[in-house]
Parts: sequence; C-alpha cells; structure tokens
Amino acid sequence: MSGPSPFGNADQPDNPDNRDGSGQPEGFEGAGPSDAAASARIPTPRSSVEDTRRPLPDHVPEPLVLEHRVLKSLLGAWALAACSAAESVAVEEHLGDCGPCAEEALRLRDAVGLLHSEESLDLDPMLRSRVLEGCLTRRPPRIPVPEWATPYDAETARLDALLQDIGDSEWHAPVRLRWYEGDDRVSRKTTVAGVLAHLMSVDGLVAVALGLDDPLFGVAPEERRTPESRTETFWKASHFPPTRAVRGPWREQSHAVIRTVSFAADPSGSSGRTRSSGHLAVPYGDFTLPLRDSMLDRAFECWVHAEDIAEAVDYPYEPPSARHLNRMIDLAARLLPDSLAGRRRAGLAAPARGLVAAGAPGRTLRLEVEGAGGGEWLIALDSPGAVGSAEHEVAHVALDGAEFCRLAAGHVTPEEAAAGQDGDREAIHDVLYATAALSRM
Repeated sequence: MSGPSPFGNADQPDNPDNRDGSGQPEGFEGAGPSDAAASARIPTPRSSVEDTRRPLPDHVPEPLVLEHRVLKSLLGAWALAACSAAESVAVEEHLGDCGPCAEEALRLRDAVGLLHSEESLDLDPMLRSRVLEGCLTRRPPRIPVPEWATPYDAETARLDALLQDIGDSEWHAPVRLRWYEGDDRVSRKTTVAGVLAHLMSVDGLVAVALGLDDPLFGVAPEERRTPESRTETFWKASHFPPTRAVRGPWREQSHAVIRTVSFAADPSGSSGRTRSSGHLAVPYGDFTLPLRDSMLDRAFECWVHAEDIAEAVDYPYEPPSARHLNRMIDLAARLLPDSLAGRRRAGLAAPARGLVAAGAPGRTLRLEVEGAGGGEWLIALDSPGAVGSAEHEVAHVALDGAEFCRLAAGHVTPEEAAAGQDGDREAIHDVLYATAALSRM
C-alpha cells in the first residue's frame, strides 16, 4: 500500500539532516536494516517553544473589573480560598487600596484559622470504648458481657493493642516487677514477654474455676496453687525465654474467659437464679475471691503490668476509664480490713484498740480518693467484721486515684503516695502499709 508517510516523504530530494535512504545520518553504524526501518517510523521529538528563543505567548487573563460592593461580598469566599484565580487577583488588588476591606479580610482570615484547630495525630485512647459504647447502644448484644467483667474486657483489649504495636526486639526489653513483702519492697527482673506469661499464668486461676484449660496443664498441683508459684513454674518450664509467641495463647485465654462468664452470667442480675456466676469462688492459694472480684483483680493487674510494659518500650499509656478505675479502687478498699488484720497477726501493725462484735461500728479511717474514679470509703480499723462509721472516725487520709492504685500495686511507697493526712498517725501508717501489702507478683 502506497501513499504519503505521516512522518514525511522519503522520496523527497531535500535531505537537510544529511540522512541516507535508511533514515539514519551518514556514517551511522550498528543498526541493521530492520532497525533502520523501525526507526524511520518513530517520530522525532517536537521542539519546545522555549528552545526556539521566541517570546512566550501571553496567556494572562484580563483582570476583572468589579464594583466595590461585589469585591466586599467576595471577602468571605477569599478568606476560605474559594474564589477563582481572577477573583482572587481582583480582591487582593482591591485590598491594597481599601483600608476597611483590608481590615475585614484580616478578621475573616483569623476566623478561618480558628475553624481549623491543630489536632494530634495520635488516636484518643478512649476511642475504642466510645465506638463500642455507641454501637452497643444502638444494638445491644444478644449475650452481653456482665458489668463486673467489663473492666477486664477493656484492659485486656488495651494491652493487646499495645502489644500489636511493638517490634520483635522489644519483646525482650527488660521489665522489673515490683511488690511488697512485709514492710520491704521486692522486685523480679523479666522481659515484656515474661510479663505476659505471668499474666496468662495467673489468669489461668480464673480459667480453671470456669472449667477452662489450665495453661500449666501437666504441672504438679502444689506448683500451681498461688500466683507466684504458677509464674515461676511457667518461666522455668520454658526451654527458651518467652517471645512474642506468648501473645496468641494469652489472647485466646482472655477471650475464652470473657465468653464463658458472658454465657454463664445471670442475665437478669438477681431473679431466675439463686446464685449467679459472679459468686463462683476463685482460689488464689492463701485466699479466695468471688469471681466478680477476681475479674476486677485481674483487670487491675493487667493495667498495672501494661504500664510496666509501656514504660519498658517507651510507649504512652493512660489509666483506665473513671468508671472502671472506681471499681478497682472499691475492691482495694474492701480488702483493706483483711489486709490490716493479716499484718496485725504478723506483728507488722499496731494491736487493735477496741474490738467490737461483727457488724457493729468501730474505729474508722476515712479514705478519700481524689481525681478520676475517686470517692470516699470508711475503713474499719480494728476488725474485718466491724463496720466503718463516720461517727467513729479517728483519721482521714487523701490520695490521688492513680497513686492509690500504684500504692496497692507496690509501685510507690506509702510515704510517696499520701497527699493529705489528718488524725491518728498510727492508724494512717497502718492503713497505708496495708494498702501496699495488697500487692504481689
């Protein structure tokens, strides 16, 4: 098929580029006939207008000529950067000549700046709770998590989110567990993975009480009675130091515990059953807690050790929500009379001054916890069976909520935690050290 070439006629006599019939410059070597034929079909680059050294075409649009009232009406759109290019040029030229409009434009620009306040790129730590609360408000779950188990559900989820963000090497970051034995602070060095193994071992006490598998299955019963013995046994049974692989079993166990208590809980709260699952006994070796209190205890320890992990990997971590923190503080306050009695039996606290019958009011310390999750509790001083009474108050101590929890975890000393004290100094000393005695590995 013949015809004119779209890229020029090879039969034309003119050859300004000194090309031969192959379309290549004379003397060009290295290209065969097929290459020459192919290159003849490739268009040469078009020259840019800048390379011609000719003046560039003038595409500047004609400036708009607008009345003052129109320009003034455009100030709001200009402040929001919503004007066209021609309108912006017209407004800006007008602002150089009109003082009142320039002042109005400045005020509008400042107002626009207030509409776009700077925000942190970090997610709000309470975002997950708010989203779940909103979803559950619109569609309540068919099988809800019992109210007394929600702190454990929330704290395990927060810790899991933290663990998801840390790198492989950070699982071996050193962590020092701290608690009180008697009047002495003790500690145990482990790693981030070791802390999670500790949590899984002690959570196993709740799992066993619910009829679930024990993570220490096959270990002698006497070696899995107390939280301390369970943890040490788990660590020693590992041929190698725990790694991030412990996260999967820990997650599965915590989810299984939540599912089980949700299915076993009394939906009505009181009617229909004489004994709800929340009263199931969970033995800790030296003492026993009902399931509802044990779930709070596990939520509290999960938060405390999550802070240990966050500190080890230099990660920000917030306290629990005020509602959950209040329940943890309430549990510690309810355990204080027994802790105080135990220290008294060990000779570590002053003897009781006025024993009363069980259920009768006796000497009382008012514990005031300030801040989020705070409140007031009346602590019976002389007998676990006595009832705290405002009429029998002999001392008053005030602490911050987070500091009280850290004292109960053994992370601060009683002297560091107390913010305000009034009344019987001996009673205050005994209660603060009884709070520290609640801590354990």
